[in-house]
Amino acid sequence: MFDVFDVHHHVGRAFDALGGELPSEEELARFAEVELADRLRIMDAGGVHQSMVIPGHGYLRPNGIADTRAVNDGIAAYRDATPDRFPVACGIVEPSHGAVSFDEIDRCATELGLVALSFHTRFQGVSLDSQWIHRYLERMGRAGLVPVIHAMDDTPEEALWKLATLARAFPDLELLALDAFGGFEATRQCFHVAELAPNIVWDTSLSYNFDFIEDFARRFGAERVVFGTDLYSHPVGRRISHLLPQIEASSLSDADKAAILGGNARRLLKVS
Repeated sequence: MFDVFDVHHHVGRAFDALGGELPSEEELARFAEVELADRLRIMDAGGVHQSMVIPGHGYLRPNGIADTRAVNDGIAAYRDATPDRFPVACGIVEPSHGAVSFDEIDRCATELGLVALSFHTRFQGVSLDSQWIHRYLERMGRAGLVPVIHAMDDTPEEALWKLATLARAFPDLELLALDAFGGFEATRQCFHVAELAPNIVWDTSLSYNFDFIEDFARRFGAERVVFGTDLYSHPVGRRISHLLPQIEASSLSDADKAAILGGNARRLLKVS
């Protein structure tokens, strides 16, 4: 019924940061082939037309900014290889790289044509209220990049009050918050944060059902919600979020459903 756009697809080897044997070049090539096939199969089976792809934050970075640049190059290439399904991509900058990341922010916007940069501070060794993140968002606003903020309230680095502080520091910049509806208490906090920071758009990933998000959309407007699944297609992905049929079956208007399932994301990410 709807042209579904998923804002939250991670690309990469989810378990590299956990240790163990690293793959050979041949194994990496095979992984890439299987990973893409799995992702497209899951999207087709779940009724998802397109998605924004984001590198996984668990990538190894012994070479610092060079590793981050390679990850950003890789996600741009992933987008370019299948643009009909992945029309936009989101990169990463690391607060631990300090001022060196400013050039990478500019490169992501101009050379690579990325539309957003993602922060997942539980993997990045800082807290969401880091002054480096504040400085990066200022630079991103000038570059036209959307800040994508993972906000899993069960970890102190990504506490929702810190998301509110960050958003209120940049009232004219729209932020995309991921994973915030991951538990009952966190979901209730999202209502409070949404009142404090009207410039946050929220994805649906990690929510166990759509009931509270439906109430959220009625209270704050469907334009504040976008469909996201937090999909890692291989080897951990199996299916598209159980929320999609719940959204379609909800009592929201068809216009609101269409906005949540695609229209809002396309506007925010400038997908034609």
